[in-house]
Formats: sequence, C-alpha cells, structure tokens
Amino acid sequence: MSKTVLALVPHPDDAEFYAGGTLAKMISEGDRVYVVVATDGRCGSFTMDHESLAAIRADEMRRAAAVLGAEPPILLGYPDMGLDQLPPGTLREKFIRAIRQIKPDVVFTEDPYAPFETHPDHRAVAWAATEAISYARLPLICSEHLAEGLLPHLVVEKYFYTDTPTPASKIIDITGTIGCKIAALAAHRSQVEFLVEGVLMEARLAGLDLRAIFGAAADDPAALLAWGVQATAAEIGQQIGVQYAEAFRYERFGALVEGMLGNAKRKM
Repeated sequence: MSKTVLALVPHPDDAEFYAGGTLAKMISEGDRVYVVVATDGRCGSFTMDHESLAAIRADEMRRAAAVLGAEPPILLGYPDMGLDQLPPGTLREKFIRAIRQIKPDVVFTEDPYAPFETHPDHRAVAWAATEAISYARLPLICSEHLAEGLLPHLVVEKYFYTDTPTPASKIIDITGTIGCKIAALAAHRSQVEFLVEGVLMEARLAGLDLRAIFGAAADDPAALLAWGVQATAAEIGQQIGVQYAEAFRYERFGALVEGMLGNAKRKM
C-alpha cells in the first residue's frame, strides 16, 4: 500500500542532499512525497543580494521537486539564518499544521541529536520537527487547528538525517535512484555553485591542485558535486554491500509498543 511521506527541512536542497535517493525510490514505488522548506535560502551566495537569491532558490526548489517526482514544495519563506530568532513555538506550530494537513505515514527531518551541528537553522528545524512529530497527535496542542478542521495525526515512521556520521539504524539502497538524486540537486544550481566555491576556497588554501585531481571537471560545479555525492553514498553503501546508499536514524513506535511487537514476532 502506498504511503504519504513528508520531509521537514531548513533550506531548499536539504531534502535532496540528505534523502534524495530514498525519496526518489519511494516515489518510484508509488508513495506520495511532500517537502516543507522552512527558509528562503537567501544567505547562500558569495556574490548575490538577499532578495534576488531568495527568488532564485524558490524557483530552483520547485524544479528540484519536479525532478524527484514530489508534490510542489511548501515554502514557509522565513529568512535564511533566522529560524533561531523566531518567537518560541512558531516553527513547531507550522510543522504541526503541515502534519495535520498532509497526514503523513512517514516523516524525514534533521536529527536533533546530531553532534557538531553548527547551523542554527538546522538545529531549529531538528527540534521543532521532532516536537511536532511527537505532539501533532494531541488535540489540546495547537487546539486552534480543530476549528479549521485539522485533526490530530500520529506519525508512525521517522527518518532522521545528519551531516556527521553516526550509527545508522536504517540504510537504504539508492543504487537505482542516485541519478535522480544528483539531477534534483543539479536543479539547485545557485546552491551547487555556492557550495562548490566554498570547497574550492578551502582547497586553494590547502595547496591542492584540483585540476590535477579532477581534470576538466574541476571547472564544472555540477560534476564536482556529483562526484562528492557518489563518494559519500558509496561509502555508506559498503556497509550493506550495495553500490550507493543513504543512512538514517530510524524510529517507529515507542519502546513499549516496539517491545510488544518484538515479543509477538518471536512467538510466531
């Protein structure tokens, strides 16, 4: 039976970067995927102004979602690098609203327990999303939603991603969809150029000759990004003996119910 999947992410490109292969695989299997993006990505450039970049990032997000086969993205439009300055509970309410509107079986989001996370938007989304997942099922939380016809909703499956390698409880084979992941990321052209330029700055300071390493690809941001994505996915894939994979901290029911399920399986 097909599932409804929701990704709650800080910036345009985060869903594709951390879970694009898995989301594409789910879509190919008949699942319906929605992406809620909290910020407008207006700070991700070395050369552009805020407003121009925000408009570009919104358009790129729409094209990337289309490449994945996801539904048109929901763009909350908060300023990039500003989620930690919102009034307490604001982002949590937005995410609870999205969960009650979309009624997902599965949610992907930032891991609130990721170590060494420096980005305030990532930390803000991680906690707001985790709280929303936990409490969207309670009718007296954001009870004003009831007057709008938005009923409480329980999310069963949770996939948490992180930048920092941590013990993963679920690794997904994306060998068949890594091409779609890379194509969706390439749709975020302005962000790809920004990320690659940052790496090139560090490489130059480190005295590395990227032309000697990558040849003509050193002048192609999309090619460099594809190489990085494939290298990371290949390293994860080795853990389960596949070519490419993505890793998550996976949760389903609470410990008590999971324990009862485990006992039931052992008795079968």
